[in-house]
Amino acid sequence: MTTLAPPPHQEGARRSHRAGPPADGGLDSRARRLFTGPAEDPRWARPALWAILLLATALYAWNLTSITGNTFYDAAVYSGTKSWKAFFFGALDSGSFITVDKPPFALWVMGLSARVFGYGTWQLMLPMVAAGTGSVALLYRSVKRDFGAVAGTISALVLALTPITVAITRDTNPDPILVLLMMLGALALLKAVRNGKLMPLVWSAVAIGFAFNTKMMQAYVVLPAFFLVYLWATNVSLGRRIRNLAVATVALVVSSAWWMVIVDLIPASSRPYIGGSTDNTVWDLVIGYNGFGRIFGASSSVGSQGNGASFGGSSGLYRMFNEIMGGQISWLIPFAAVALVGGLVLRGRAPRTDAKRAALMLWGGWFVLHFLTFSLAEGTFHPYYVTAMAPGIAALAGGGGVLLYRAFREGAAAKWAWVLPVAVVASTVWAVVLLQRVSGSGTVYTVAEIVVAVAGAASVLGLLVGRFTRRHRLMGFAALAAVLALLAGPAAYSVSAATSSTNGTNPTAGPSTGGGMGGGGMGGGGGMGSAPSGSKSGTKPSGSGSGTMGTPPSGGTAPSGTGTAKSGSGSSTGGSTSESASGSTSGSTSESGGQQGGGGGMGGGTQVSSEMIAYLKKHQDGATWLLAVSTDQTASSIILESGQPVISMGGWSGSDNAMTLAKLKSLVKSGKLHYIIVSSDGGQGTNSEIATWVKAHGTAVKSSAYSSGSSTTSSSSSGLYRLDASDVS
Repeated sequence: MTTLAPPPHQEGARRSHRAGPPADGGLDSRARRLFTGPAEDPRWARPALWAILLLATALYAWNLTSITGNTFYDAAVYSGTKSWKAFFFGALDSGSFITVDKPPFALWVMGLSARVFGYGTWQLMLPMVAAGTGSVALLYRSVKRDFGAVAGTISALVLALTPITVAITRDTNPDPILVLLMMLGALALLKAVRNGKLMPLVWSAVAIGFAFNTKMMQAYVVLPAFFLVYLWATNVSLGRRIRNLAVATVALVVSSAWWMVIVDLIPASSRPYIGGSTDNTVWDLVIGYNGFGRIFGASSSVGSQGNGASFGGSSGLYRMFNEIMGGQISWLIPFAAVALVGGLVLRGRAPRTDAKRAALMLWGGWFVLHFLTFSLAEGTFHPYYVTAMAPGIAALAGGGGVLLYRAFREGAAAKWAWVLPVAVVASTVWAVVLLQRVSGSGTVYTVAEIVVAVAGAASVLGLLVGRFTRRHRLMGFAALAAVLALLAGPAAYSVSAATSSTNGTNPTAGPSTGGGMGGGGMGGGGGMGSAPSGSKSGTKPSGSGSGTMGTPPSGGTAPSGTGTAKSGSGSSTGGSTSESASGSTSGSTSESGGQQGGGGGMGGGTQVSSEMIAYLKKHQDGATWLLAVSTDQTASSIILESGQPVISMGGWSGSDNAMTLAKLKSLVKSGKLHYIIVSSDGGQGTNSEIATWVKAHGTAVKSSAYSSGSSTTSSSSSGLYRLDASDVS
């Protein structure tokens, strides 16, 4: 089969439009190249890159001070600014009672920014915006190195305009940090493949190790592709390749496990409870809730999260194309799939060490592995997870697309030369389908649909006419029309994500599709707020705050804008449980989704108002913790409004066994905790035991003690109890 790409020196000569840099190679020369690019690049290449980076930054940071973020992680970051112990462990509260259910690397990044610049909206968002823009720049560099400036530019633009990437980068979930670290790992791996040296491979492993300490097992999805590409394409002996991979594996294990090993070696009495685990170890969290529980939907280690809780629709190969997920990520999947297959065929006779084929294998493996993992996962699944798949799609669209275009223009490999128009038609038709789903949702989507249809038709017609008449310039304009057609839809969704209010817990882009669970998108009013029983549900509490992340404790507003923090905030409509915005539960199943140790009896139905928080602060009496509540959602909102540590006794869903009766008695007896919220519903397992004891030994605090509302009487119960050392026998 004919190899399409010209030799490097010919390609460079053909693209060179400028004189080389000055011979002295001084600081001025390097600064000039930073803004104008290498001499061998086309004149438009570096300005185009800067324009794309500016576009990405604008989308990610637009109206930045209105971004609310994920209250759960915001509270952990705030707590980390108050305590280095909480910072290291990733604790939700500065008293370090329980950790969040993820490793803390992303919290460290945001926390350092908050410690340097102060705690607030832009301080937490700065690392996220930088990570998102940095990923675009890294993808450009990687794709350009193997496929040229045109391919790099297209790939960068596709990634910048991926709707779910825009949505999640405007949030404080850890995914933008995860993607950046995985991108660093990919670039280092490709460098190791090109030069055969060990250290780039080791650095690639270290980057993935830090990604593991950001979102655990999700960072490992790309590893099969990394190992295969290095083992296949590196220009050193097989024995040396195996040896280098063995050394890199050691580096991967060390960089992944160091935090986990340290934490698990520390006695449980000297550290926080590991949120999301069943046995208070990070290892259980790795293999259970954040590991196999996400894939198989059931595990002895995942508790209530093992019941298939999904905000992205049912598992299956169609998931990425359904009404919830389609507009978030699937726009260019047809084109990327065709480009991957066509590109590999076109490079079929290239040497084993061919750099272009190695890059196609890497980005193709990245795309396919993520697609299968996310599509088939039966455990907890949020749409924003798929932002990790976006670099693979973008790289294939740019690199693979350029290979297909060259084949089509030059007429080589005749059977495959016609794949390009087919790929354009497939993705254009799919874009029209996606935009038809949201027809009537806004003018921007109507305009996008017209642009897609007109530009797509013009592109295919121009490609065919240009090919038959050998008019290369016409084919070039047709290719530009194809880019416009394929990116008009994602651009409309991305603009919506950048300009509409967000759901910090489960951010998405575009309008509401009216689809199943979590069907509400950006601008739909509720985001992806509906969740099945036992899932990580919960939109952030609403209130009268300004919506900024605030500067607690002196009356600042919390990230969710909470004027009133509600216990168990969020909504859950799946299964047999319904958790209302006020935290009340209905049906026979507890908040924990039926698991023992559920949180139904621990503050599941009590409203925590600003007046109650003021009362608690006034009567804290030197206690370490202001209050103990059922779940992380409730605790995080109160932490951000009060600026004080709050205990989450049951973790996210209320099913963690973080609080025992013996531990509660110890905290009360030592004067570290005085107040606890217990609902009138009762509960299950350990929490039921605690609720019974608290009601028997504590003093109920009437609503009239802190509320002056006309609807409140002295006889009304708030579910709030006061406990002192004398109450512990």
